[in-house]
Amino acid sequence: MFAPLMTALRDLHLPVQLRLWDGSHVVLGPSPVVTLVVNDPALVGQLARPSLDLLGSSYVEGRLGLEGPILEVIRIADSLCRALIGEDTGTAPSRQAHDKATDAAAISYHYDLSNDFYRLWLDQDMVYSCAYFETGGEDLDQAQQAKLRHLCRKLRLQPGDRLLDVGCGWGGLARFAAREFGAEVFGITLSRAQLELARQRVVDDGLAGQVQLELMDYRELPQDGRFDKVVSVGMFEHVGHANLPLYCRTLFNAVRPGGLVMNHGITARHTDGRPVGHGAGDFIGRYVFPHGELPHLAMISAQISDAGLEIVDVESLRRHYARTLELWSGRLEARLEQARALVPEEALRIWRLYLAGCAYGFGRNWINLHQILAVKPREDGSHELPWSRADLYA
Repeated sequence: MFAPLMTALRDLHLPVQLRLWDGSHVVLGPSPVVTLVVNDPALVGQLARPSLDLLGSSYVEGRLGLEGPILEVIRIADSLCRALIGEDTGTAPSRQAHDKATDAAAISYHYDLSNDFYRLWLDQDMVYSCAYFETGGEDLDQAQQAKLRHLCRKLRLQPGDRLLDVGCGWGGLARFAAREFGAEVFGITLSRAQLELARQRVVDDGLAGQVQLELMDYRELPQDGRFDKVVSVGMFEHVGHANLPLYCRTLFNAVRPGGLVMNHGITARHTDGRPVGHGAGDFIGRYVFPHGELPHLAMISAQISDAGLEIVDVESLRRHYARTLELWSGRLEARLEQARALVPEEALRIWRLYLAGCAYGFGRNWINLHQILAVKPREDGSHELPWSRADLYA
């Protein structure tokens, strides 16, 4: 099996070489820039039917080593899968309702890894979501500040507005909305590590009188319409398809009539929510986001509408997230030794693949990201939005 496989791999003319367990090298293409280090002989036979899940899992488990630029590693791995097994149609996922304990455990697994680790490669405010590039030339800090401003402008925040921040993370948006727009912010998260640092940053910024952050599940939110505006950023990916109706009703009931709801999150390419990318979704589900499920824009739009909210604006930020992830990946790659002192080697391997792989996936349109702005109409159908979007770009 080894000789025919090597012949097939050479026919691909990829800039890659293998270093086998006995120290020998097999050059597969011209001017190799990536080396796959095969530590487990059993892996050779599996390479005849590769997937990104197989290659990624093998790297995490130490069966496979990777040398070379991580973004180029991802590109070559995808080319290898496409050449040897063809296009990937994927399968529709099963839908199971998430309970509070399951969601709390999943959030803790992902976000409680290490605040210092995230600080290595995120921006100064530790905004862990898609940035917004007004020209494409911004650095990460500039683009994240622009994203926070873009969200607040879309919500038409005014001094004294009561803003609910669902999935507040390290509090970057909550503090920005309070400091720059004068909002009164109530934010929730399920991550204890995030909450501790976020609360400290609120105090350090002198915003304790305007920003309240709590450890709370979205299903525990008050349902009395007490908030003027609601924003949910990078959170509904954790809700699960089966719970989307409940999630949308919860946001509807939290906001007052005439108020606005912004949902910013990753969406699937296929309408049934099935993943794409030769097992990339399986890898992410196993190692990165347990129980995460991505709905298509049509699915989440239907649920928002069925809950009683009127969708008034939709914007795709797919290219923006590809660029954000490239910057995150580059910052992590430049600080690998520091990262190794903060997290286990297995976790670091997961994150190297995850950030670079998602940058590639967004760039290839495997997944998207949409900001969906909705309003809760009054009984007479009225609301407070202006006639045009001109104010957003003034």
